[in-house]
Amino acid sequence: MLTSSRILAVSLLAALASARPTTLSELTQDQHPHTIRQATATVYNECSTPNTVAITFDDGPYKYNTDIVSTLEKYNAKATFFVNGDNWECIYSEENETRLKKAFDAGHQIASHTWAHRDLTTLNHDEVKSEMTRLDDALKKIIGVKPAFVRPPYGNYNELVREVAKENGQSIVIWDFDSGDSSGSSAEESKAAYDEVARKHPSTILALNHETYKTTAQEVLPYALQKLAAAGYRFVTVAECLGGLEPYHGTPSPTARDDSWTC
Repeated sequence: MLTSSRILAVSLLAALASARPTTLSELTQDQHPHTIRQATATVYNECSTPNTVAITFDDGPYKYNTDIVSTLEKYNAKATFFVNGDNWECIYSEENETRLKKAFDAGHQIASHTWAHRDLTTLNHDEVKSEMTRLDDALKKIIGVKPAFVRPPYGNYNELVREVAKENGQSIVIWDFDSGDSSGSSAEESKAAYDEVARKHPSTILALNHETYKTTAQEVLPYALQKLAAAGYRFVTVAECLGGLEPYHGTPSPTARDDSWTC
């Protein structure tokens, strides 16, 4: 029979056991911090497939898109276009519809750069969601698919942006090489930047460019393709450079132009 002192001791031990911190191994799957982090979108800052270059272009569609696609074809290269809905031009114009369809049909990846190029870290949940879904809706109308990847404007994101991207079924893509075209670099300075990265020869390159600059489209891109091809790299889409992920949700089913095609 337990004495009163032993009963007291057992009670104290039970209380201490219940009060001690829970270890990671004792957490349920829903409580585990790794699972919690999975509630936000994956962020890709670099490629994972060795010996590949993912050339990317932001801020389009724009008038230099056709020059870019033609140059890429000459080098048997694939690229990824992170497009806006209403930035430099309205995505719904007939010219931009043609540009997007031509790039898509040529095997280039079309991804989201959101609707109006707003800094998503300054917005609330519904505003971030709107910036993403308005662009998605436009692409579903024009090329028939929803992109699986989004690049936040300026490369800016926070936990809220990651949460909304996850809700929207998209991963976030940044970059590990910047040509500098949008920050004022001349064509010669951008070429020098490509010279330097080719000399260093990293296993992979995820390159940021902008299709809104004539010098990027007509001078820097041909130079970069020559330089990097000579260094032995393959030019692939972002989805391919990440190990062959799916670039889109759904199968292509574009819709006919109607009154909703406005910015």
